[in-house]
Amino acid sequence: MELALGVVLDASADAARTTELARQADAGGLDLVVLRGGPDTGLDPWTAAVWVAGVTDRIAIGTTGFGPPPEHEMPYPSVVEKARESAALLTGRRLVDGEPWATAPAGADRAALEALAADGRTVVVPVTDAEDVARLVALVGPVAGRRRTAAARALRRAGIDYDGVPASLAATAVEPGDPEYLAVSSTYLRGGAPGLVLRPETPEQVADALAFARAHTHVPLGVRSGGHGVSGRSTNDGGVVIDVGRMNRIEVLDASRRLVRIGPGATWKQVAAALDPYGWALGSGDYGGVGVGGLATAGGIGLLGRAHGLTIDRLRAVELVLADGTPVRATADEHPDLFWAVRGAGANFGVATAFEVEAYDVGEVGWAKLGLVSTDLEKSLLRFGEVATAAPRDTTVFLVTGRPQRGQSMIQLYAIVDSPDPQVVVERLQPFLDLGVLVQQEAFMARYKDIMGQAPDVGPEGHHGQGEPVSRSAFLPGITPQAAHDTAELLRSGRVFFFQLRTMGGAIADVPADETAFAHRTPAFQATAMGVDQADLDARWDRLAEHFDGLYLSFDTDLRPERLHDAFPPEVLARLRELKRRYDPDALFRDNFPIDPRTTT
Repeated sequence: MELALGVVLDASADAARTTELARQADAGGLDLVVLRGGPDTGLDPWTAAVWVAGVTDRIAIGTTGFGPPPEHEMPYPSVVEKARESAALLTGRRLVDGEPWATAPAGADRAALEALAADGRTVVVPVTDAEDVARLVALVGPVAGRRRTAAARALRRAGIDYDGVPASLAATAVEPGDPEYLAVSSTYLRGGAPGLVLRPETPEQVADALAFARAHTHVPLGVRSGGHGVSGRSTNDGGVVIDVGRMNRIEVLDASRRLVRIGPGATWKQVAAALDPYGWALGSGDYGGVGVGGLATAGGIGLLGRAHGLTIDRLRAVELVLADGTPVRATADEHPDLFWAVRGAGANFGVATAFEVEAYDVGEVGWAKLGLVSTDLEKSLLRFGEVATAAPRDTTVFLVTGRPQRGQSMIQLYAIVDSPDPQVVVERLQPFLDLGVLVQQEAFMARYKDIMGQAPDVGPEGHHGQGEPVSRSAFLPGITPQAAHDTAELLRSGRVFFFQLRTMGGAIADVPADETAFAHRTPAFQATAMGVDQADLDARWDRLAEHFDGLYLSFDTDLRPERLHDAFPPEVLARLRELKRRYDPDALFRDNFPIDPRTTT
């Protein structure tokens, strides 16, 4: 019988000794430390629990014997709840509510402990010295891999073989009851509750993670790099997530060719900083906190796009692990069909473990954030379409707006002008001031690394997105008067809180449509709308369909199967389906706009 044992420590005893015994119990693999107080301890139980949590790593923490304060001293219930929640957060959710344990007398033998544990409870034993703790540790015995408390194991999700986690991943795997779970479960925008997060650091470990995933096709599978994805498919509820965030190395392979190797877990902020000393850059969306892996397999419509193309246009090789665990290097010469597919539909074919990219020379650029107030949103959208498409290709501008307030719309413009000449920058930006009354401006010459560096660092606490924001995406050939009118009506409905137009064209359109699986090369804009109700947003977005020409996968949460036909033209989808039959015939990668290899339509 596997025993779940803990210790009872006298919280009023010597603090140093209590600390050492708690550490010993934690390191020895015991499940629970109970802090026992009394009327004269003078200690607040939750403060004592937080104190013990600060000197331990994984053990659950309970309190007993402190008792409630006198009724006339009882604080408001909201204050108590806030204190309890604060203690729970500060202890990494290791604080145990109530007293769900059985207490054995000091010195109880194994038979007595097993009798008390028969109902599944953790058994705690009062201890006074290191020898007492060592005796309990010996009774528990060694456990392969990472030891978890009974409280942590109780939070495991159904359908996952936790004992079958590959040995190479067991030490770093994260379960719902682990202290670091909150740091890896949610994403930048939304909450998540995966049943298990595997964190490989090598291609071999990725193969092990995929072997585990193949044995768990009955639960969702997510692949995560930076955890920023708008579509939310890098996390899930009750499934497995393969988090490649630790595979984040950036190295220059050949300076003469500006050839750089980048791990999928690096962020574009880190990439920009690494390339800057060489005078290089690589276009990467509009936010430096985004991970490399997702963007570099979907497209990469960034603020250097009109000058230098999509991110995928600079890929020279992709290393990935296929569904069956086979490592593959795909280039224009090696597995060229796979190299074509992963540039636009990569999530369907494997887990990328490295990218080789050819950077380009970029010096100082003009960077601007402009805020304008418009009383005629329709006119402003139409004017933006005219000015943005007429601008030279060194100028890329993104527009963001939302619900009008009291007949006025706040329009934010984000722009890069790829020129070191301030006068040229001013000339390029001047026409955009026609969109409304300028109320905010921030414009200066900058290095690309400083623009991407505005994204805050994500610390060890990870992302803490909550809720389930929904989004729709589309490409627009242009902004016609009717498209401007219909978009303004959508925003005036109040059902969309975020709307963005990303300018395309320029170098993006220079690449032939059949060169990559990302085939939408001719649209002038990519549009994204975000709301709170998927059905409502779908209905409203569908009314604008006559203005659209395809969609961008990374920014869409609509799960209807026809979205695949919007994302990929018929001949592209047919080719992708044939490749899916070859590289992932059992559809292991099925949770991110999956291409079904069994169908032909």
